[in-house]
Amino acid sequence: MSVSLKEQLSDAMKAAMRAKEKQRLGTIRLIQADIKRIEVDERIELDDARVLAVLDKMVKQRRDSISQFNAAGRSELADIEQAEIEVIQTFLPQPLSEQEIEALIAAAIEQTGASSMQQMGAVMAIVKPQIQGRADAGAVSGQVKRALG
Repeated sequence: MSVSLKEQLSDAMKAAMRAKEKQRLGTIRLIQADIKRIEVDERIELDDARVLAVLDKMVKQRRDSISQFNAAGRSELADIEQAEIEVIQTFLPQPLSEQEIEALIAAAIEQTGASSMQQMGAVMAIVKPQIQGRADAGAVSGQVKRALG
């Protein structure tokens, strides 16, 4: 049986403590705090799919922050956010290639019989769980629009 993402995070935290990797440890603690907050708020145990969604959201938030910091000329803050993204990504599955994304979109369009923008939601409903943590949903959404447009 494979190790859950939460177990991987816990093991990584212990390893970072032993290796005195302050920055990595800090980022892993942020991830765990986010997961714990959701579990307490919703009174549930997060599964791997939901943990992936949390990680995905954290990367997206940091990308937004980076563009804001760069626009404000605060590259030192952007660098911190980029370092956090790199740590978070170590827990995400391998990113999908352009070809893999295009194939998923084509399969979803075929499956739904979508032929116009009105059916974009149906296509995205199929594609989104398959790209979770492996591709930027915003970019994929643009590709779906082009495919249907």
